Amino acid sequence: MKPGGSSGRLHALRFESQRFRLLTIVVGCFLISLTFLLSSRPDATVFSTLNPRESLEDARMPAMKMLHRSSSAGLTRDFHVDILPQQGDRDTHAHLQQSVDQTAEKTEWVKDTVIIQEVAGERSEEAEEAAERVAADSGDEAAPAVVADEDNAVKTTATVATTARPDQPLVEEKKKQQLPVKLQDAGEPARTPEQTVTSHSVDRRPLCDFSDFRTDICDFSGDVRMAANTSEFVVVVDPAAAAAASHKVRPYPRKGDATCMGRVTEITVRTTGDAAGAPRCTRAHGVPAVAFSIGGYTGNIFHDFSDVIVPLYNTVQRYRGGVQLVMANVASWWLVKYDKLLRELSRHAPIDLAKAGAAGEVHCFPSAVVSLRAHRELIIERERSLDGLATPDFTRFLRRALSLPRDAPTRLGDGTGRRPRLLVISRGRTRLLLNLDAVVRAAEEVGFEVVVNESDVGNSIEQVGKLINSCDALLGVHGAGLTNMMFLPPGATMVQVVPWGGLQWIARMDYGEPAAAMGLNYIQYEIAVTESSLKDKYPAGDEIFTNPTGLHKRGFAFMKQTLMDGQDITIDVTRFRPVLQQALHNLAAK
Repeated sequence: MKPGGSSGRLHALRFESQRFRLLTIVVGCFLISLTFLLSSRPDATVFSTLNPRESLEDARMPAMKMLHRSSSAGLTRDFHVDILPQQGDRDTHAHLQQSVDQTAEKTEWVKDTVIIQEVAGERSEEAEEAAERVAADSGDEAAPAVVADEDNAVKTTATVATTARPDQPLVEEKKKQQLPVKLQDAGEPARTPEQTVTSHSVDRRPLCDFSDFRTDICDFSGDVRMAANTSEFVVVVDPAAAAAASHKVRPYPRKGDATCMGRVTEITVRTTGDAAGAPRCTRAHGVPAVAFSIGGYTGNIFHDFSDVIVPLYNTVQRYRGGVQLVMANVASWWLVKYDKLLRELSRHAPIDLAKAGAAGEVHCFPSAVVSLRAHRELIIERERSLDGLATPDFTRFLRRALSLPRDAPTRLGDGTGRRPRLLVISRGRTRLLLNLDAVVRAAEEVGFEVVVNESDVGNSIEQVGKLINSCDALLGVHGAGLTNMMFLPPGATMVQVVPWGGLQWIARMDYGEPAAAMGLNYIQYEIAVTESSLKDKYPAGDEIFTNPTGLHKRGFAFMKQTLMDGQDITIDVTRFRPVLQQALHNLAAK
C-alpha cells in the first residue's frame, strides 16, 4: 500500500468526519430551537403530519396546533404554533383559511396562528432566529394572568398580537379587549376566553341619573343587595369592568323642595368589588325591586297621585306585577287607602324599609330602581316613558283596578232622556264657594243633574272613584279635590274655578294640562276681584290687586297663605252661566 493512498483515505475520513460533525451541529441547533419554541408554550401540542388542504377543517378548530411537512424541490417544514386563546369568530376562520393557502416560501403571521417556514439547507440560523423571536414574543405576554377573588381564582390568558402585515388591523383591537376578568360573586363558573370578550360589553351607564328637574333616579342590575338597616343598595361588581361609585338619593319627585325632601329618607346606592365584604343576604328575591318614599307631601290626594301613584305606575308597569315594592317613610293608613292600586301593581307584599332595617334584614335582587320616573304633574309623557306609556293608560289602569264601569259620559240626545250629571266639589275649610246654592241652581237650570260632595282624605278611594265615575262633569275651586277628575270617563268635562291673584299658570299646570292629557274637556274660569273675599281685607290700591303676580316672588308659602287659603269666592252666577252652558254643550251627541 502506498503512503499517498493511505494519506488520501485519511484525508477523506477527516473530511467526512467534519461534515458529519457539521450536520450534527445543524440538526442539534434545529432541535434545540424547536424544543425551546414548543416549551415556551406548554399548551402548544404537535399534531400529526397533514396536507394543508386536507387539514382545512382541522384548522378551523380553535385549539389546533400542528406540525406539517411537505416536499417540493427540497424539504420544507411548516411549524403552525397557536400562541393566542381560541376565538372561534369569523375573522379567525378567514385568517386560518388564508394561512393554509400560502406558498411554502413565505413567513405568515395570523391572528390565532404563527406560521414559521424553513427551507432545508438554506441558512438554518434564520429559522433559529425566527424561532427565538417567537419564543421571546410569546413567552412573557402569553403567560397566564391570575386574577384573585375572595372565593374563587380565575385564570385567563392575555392576548398576544404580533403582526408583520399592515392588513391585520383587528389584531391590536382584540388585544385591548381581552383583559383578565374577575368573578362577580362566589359560585359563578369560570369564564372562557370567548366569555372574557363578551363580559366587557356590559352596560356602562352611570348608576344614577341626576339630570331630571323633578327626580333623581338610580337604575342598576346584577348582584344587588339591600341592607335595610343602613338604607343602602350595594351592587357587587367586577372591579376590572367598572369603577367604584357611591350616590345618595332621596326617592321622591320633589327635587329642590327642601321642606318636602327633608321628610324623605335618604338612600345610598354604591358599588363594591369586594363580594365577601358586601352585606350577606337574608332573603333572595327573583324579581326586581323598586324603592321609593311615601313621605314628602303625601296625605294630600294631589300629591298622593302626582308624587307617588302616577310615577309608580310609570315605573313598574313593565314588570306586570312581578316586582317588589320597597317603601320608605311608610304610613299604615296610606297603605290601607291605596291597597287595591298597590295590589294591581305588585303581586308581592311591600317591604317597609324601616321595619326591615330594625330586623337587620338584607334583601337581594337581580336588579333595582331607586326613586320613581316622574314627568309633569299627574301626567305621563309617552315620548319620555321607557315603555311608551301615557296618561290615558294610567286612567284605564285606575278604572280597571277599582272596577269603575264607565269609559264614556252620558251624551245629550242619545235617546235615553237622562240628564248629564255634574259633581260640585265643596271645600270645607279654605277657598269656599260662599254662594254654592246659587251655583247649583244655575247648573240645574242649564240642564245638569247636580251632586255636591266634599272630598276628604279619609274617604275610601273605591267609593270616591265610583262616585266620580258616575258623573259627566266636575266643578271645583282650584285645589287637591280636582285630582278626582282622573276617575271621570274620557270625554267628560272638568271646570276649574281659579282664585284671584295671578294663579292662572299654576291652575293650568296642576289640573288644566293633566285634564287634557286624560282626554277630558277642560274649562278654566278665572274670577274677578269683585268675586274674591280679598276685596274686604285689603284697600283698593293694594299691590294684591294692582300687581298680584309680583307677590309670587315672596315664595310659594306666601302665595298659598295669602292668595289660596286666604280667600273665599262668591261666583257671579250671571258671568258664570256661559261656562255651565259650555260644559253641557261638550256632552252633545257626536
